[in-house]
Amino acid sequence: MRNTQNTDQSENITGTIERFLYQDEESQFYVFVLLPPKQTSITVRGYLPSISIGQEVILLGSWVFHPKFGKQFEAKSCTTKLPTTLVGLKKYLGSGLIKGIGPSYAEKLVNSFGLEVLNIIDLEPERLNEIPGIGKKRIEKITLAWRDQKDIADIMVFLQDKNISPAYAAKIYKRYKQESIAVLRENPYRLADDIWGIGFKIADEIAQKLNFLPHAPQRISAGICYVISQSTSQGHLYVELTDLKTKTKELLGLEIEHETLIKQALHTLYEKEKIKYITHENLHYITLTQYYFSEKNIAQRIKIISDQKSALIFNIDEIYNKLRTDQSNIYLNEDQQRGILSCLQSKITVITGGPGTGKTTLIKKLLSILEDNAVSYKLAAPTGRAAKRIFESTGRHAETIHRLLEFDVASMGFKHNETNALKLDYLIIDEASMIDVFLANSILKALPNRAHLVLIGDIDQLPSVGAGNILSDLIASKQVPCTRLIHIFRQAQDSLIVVNAHRINNGEFPATNLPNSRNDFIFIKEENPEKVIDYLKRILFAELPKRNISRDNAIVLTPMNRGAVGTHSLNHLLQELLNPETTREKLSVAGVTYKPGDKVMQIRNNYDKKVFNGDIGVIDSVNHEDKEVFVNFSDNLIEYDFEEIKELVLAYAISIHKSQGSEYDAVIVPLFMQHFMLLQRNLLYTALTRAKKLCIFIGQPKALAMAIKNTKGTERLTFLKKFLIEQTS
Repeated sequence: MRNTQNTDQSENITGTIERFLYQDEESQFYVFVLLPPKQTSITVRGYLPSISIGQEVILLGSWVFHPKFGKQFEAKSCTTKLPTTLVGLKKYLGSGLIKGIGPSYAEKLVNSFGLEVLNIIDLEPERLNEIPGIGKKRIEKITLAWRDQKDIADIMVFLQDKNISPAYAAKIYKRYKQESIAVLRENPYRLADDIWGIGFKIADEIAQKLNFLPHAPQRISAGICYVISQSTSQGHLYVELTDLKTKTKELLGLEIEHETLIKQALHTLYEKEKIKYITHENLHYITLTQYYFSEKNIAQRIKIISDQKSALIFNIDEIYNKLRTDQSNIYLNEDQQRGILSCLQSKITVITGGPGTGKTTLIKKLLSILEDNAVSYKLAAPTGRAAKRIFESTGRHAETIHRLLEFDVASMGFKHNETNALKLDYLIIDEASMIDVFLANSILKALPNRAHLVLIGDIDQLPSVGAGNILSDLIASKQVPCTRLIHIFRQAQDSLIVVNAHRINNGEFPATNLPNSRNDFIFIKEENPEKVIDYLKRILFAELPKRNISRDNAIVLTPMNRGAVGTHSLNHLLQELLNPETTREKLSVAGVTYKPGDKVMQIRNNYDKKVFNGDIGVIDSVNHEDKEVFVNFSDNLIEYDFEEIKELVLAYAISIHKSQGSEYDAVIVPLFMQHFMLLQRNLLYTALTRAKKLCIFIGQPKALAMAIKNTKGTERLTFLKKFLIEQTS
């Protein structure tokens, strides 16, 4: 190890794990105190299988001298044994290894059953009823956890024998159960598709150690699919064929002579309907089958819905005259009037516009007309925060698209689909720029042919986090009516946030001081990113209170996750600032500590929990005895197992991409040249328009200028526009 010096040859030592000094479950690196028989304790370090306090272990390794911590034993391998003493059993069971047993129950169990306690848990779990306070539910939890950890131990032995890190054993077992080892032997590349958190590179590492050849068909096929999925993670749906072959060879380390193997793998994937291809302007483009059919189905459904005559009859002339002459209630300009008439006359309509252009006013007037005509409608948005904003601005109920379509865990699909359509006349969706290809396909499948669809969004914002460019492609195809609102209303013109959003969108530098404007935008010029935390302290503890803005409704938005002003670094610093160390229970995973009171964000759709990518909550409690963390999402308490905690990240600072659909009273945005790869106009525009009362940019004027100037990188490789045009030609 680095900073150590070997002092002895390899040897075996035996002992009981007394306590951990450091543990990283992700890398399986441990530093712990070992108590050998009839000897003083020693410090052990090493990358080892999952181990627990109280376990007896046989370690192979050598002695090293650490300049700071002195003499230590560096373990290279570890064989575990179940504890054989009462003290060891109490520590082992009380370590949290078995969900449902903490130190207090461990004490009771060992006092009651002595050295036979593990046999009783294993073979006679019903006898646990003899312990006061242990009910039926806890016995079931203990029994299940005991069986799981025994099976996981078998997988760990298998993985360790192949010199594979056992960090993934729990995930593999959770997905495949008793089939785990069979799956690993047959095709370990399945892990990349089936298990969140195990990507192609980890699956490939496992496969190599299981003696899969570098040019094995499974490896090449998996590599091709990985390259395509990497492209979709950047928003594209297709990869040009030559580019795909080049990237696959680079990924797999293949030579030019292996080109035939790639062609064979492509042919096999096509025959198995895993991939599809499109020829466009003499070039071939490859995608995964689900993306191809999603885009094709979107185009077909739009054509079918648009062609089906509406069952609704509106007196358009009367409504138009009212819109023109009714000045007492809600004033609408000509663009807004035209947009409302388009929503009433067309089956599918797009309304787009920036802040202050009256999108909300248009929605409210449209809803009023629908209600006057007894038309049934639903309001929806991609995220919970966006749905809440619709309710706050219109006073009408709104829900997330996922909740509207009702996800069914049993079928892993939405309950509302082509065979069980939504019951409504109008579906109105806000923040439509956030809708990706899969969600758009699901919406259109669930929409009755007779219904109207109104998509409202800001086309100048970042496109969806997921793959596709739905709103932009719809507008570009010119196959559905689109109204663009461009007039900024007078009441919005005194906001520098609104004015600067439009300035940035026009390629202009934001203003920091205009006559008769609210001072709701500030640009702090700073060349050194290391000083950002000092500014954040002053803003959070002085500037926000002065403006009567709660810290709970403030957010730091940054272009990147890494770097001095990336989300990882800032979250660590802001956690110390806003939720300092407490005596309450906490959980440390992969170098990140999670504590009650921490703001956290879900980073993947979890349909079982009904919590979705981008949802933000607050940790309520950490329970080590039951290995559970409870998170409060808008007064909805959600339970996470410790192994699920990687679905959450700290959310004092989040990426600008993840902020889409949300609004905060105060938004703080660090902008530095270290972000240059991601600096672009729509990123800046999206960050600014998340702020309601105050937006503060901190950083280099050069970085701000680069972002405003850069309009490249916004194009996504999709074919929805092509499919839409073909449907009508």
